[in-house]
Order: sequence, then C-alpha cells, then structure tokens
Amino acid sequence: MDGNGRWATQRGLARTEGHKMGEAVVIDIACGAIELGIKWLSLYAFSTENWKRSPEEVRFLMGFNRDVVRRRRDTLKKLGVRIRWVGSRPRLWRSVINELAVAEEMTKSNDVITINYCVNYGGRTEITEATREIAREVAAGRLNPERITESTIARHLQRPDIPDVDLFLRTSGEQRSSNFMLWQAAYAEYIFQDKLWPDYDRRDLWAACEEYASRTRRFGSA
Repeated sequence: MDGNGRWATQRGLARTEGHKMGEAVVIDIACGAIELGIKWLSLYAFSTENWKRSPEEVRFLMGFNRDVVRRRRDTLKKLGVRIRWVGSRPRLWRSVINELAVAEEMTKSNDVITINYCVNYGGRTEITEATREIAREVAAGRLNPERITESTIARHLQRPDIPDVDLFLRTSGEQRSSNFMLWQAAYAEYIFQDKLWPDYDRRDLWAACEEYASRTRRFGSA
C-alpha cells in the first residue's frame, strides 16, 4: 500500500490526507481479490522502518491503523474476510493491538479470504525472532541443532500457516521489497505498478494477476 504520502504531496495536501484516501482502496482490493478467488492477501500497513518517520506522522499512522481496523472490520466480516495481524509487539500501541485482536476474534470463522494486516512488521525482524526462539529451544535441550531445517524456521515465524507468496505486488513505481515477507517470498513473482495507492483499484489488481498468470514459474529448475 505504497504512495499515500506522495499522492498527497502532489496535490499540495498534508501526507496524512493521502493515508485517509487510501483507506477505501483496502475494501475495493479485498472485493477484487475475492472475485478472483484469491485465498490469502497480505497488506503492508506499517513497517518496522516506518518508526523513522516524523513523530507526528508516526502518531497519526498508529491512530489511523487502529481506527481503520475498528471502522472496517464489520464490512470485512460481512465479506467473509478473516483478519489477522502480522507484526511485532515492541513499540506498537496497545490500542492498535487490542483493535486487531477484536477483529481477529470477530472474523476467525470466516473462510472466503484471509487478509494479513501487517503492522509493525519487518521481514528481518521476523526471521531474527524465529532464530532467537530456536536458539532458546536448543539451549534448553529441546531441539538438536543438527535437526534444524527450513521447516523448523518456518514453524517459528510469526504466522507459520501463511503459505509462500505467489505474487508480490507493489504500487507507486518503487521497485524493491522493503523488508516484506523475506522468507515467504523467496520464489514470488514480482510485479511493480506505477499507480499510487489512493488511485489504485481492483482493475489494477486484476491486470497484475493477468500478467502473473502469463508467467512460467520454475522454482530454480531449467
């Protein structure tokens, strides 16, 4: 969900206005994904690097993400969305965690699509936390280091049941992963689209999925 700030700046508005305009896009993209039969969708709402932004913008984004979850969870529930939070607790506002917990509980029985709402998430942090927990198990004698495999690491990620990423889609023309789903996206197909998030809609998602469907995925084979 990239490009909110730039969208606002281009129009002479405060960056916060771009984030507000991007909120409705979440619902449209959720509906578009459902129409395609997509079962998993991960949205990058706030990264561990976003703490480097100005204190004013960070405060806004914390309150904004809290309020978005509160405002939109009923609509998402009716659509059959299962909402889940992916991210780390340190520094994250307690009110954000609480609203996400309520949304998870409300939608836990839904099975049309799972939306991973990633707040205070970073791929390196996720892998570091998993490695730390594995080290504790080794130190306690519960795990033989010789038996550590990729599956061991995957089981210790924040949400072990998240499948590998098929399509990594980024808006706003930026062409980098920005520390998102580093483990899960090892063999993802990357598509970068120029539209800023507030201008994005389900037709752009469909176009990306059409391009993805035309590709041949080899997973390292010839």
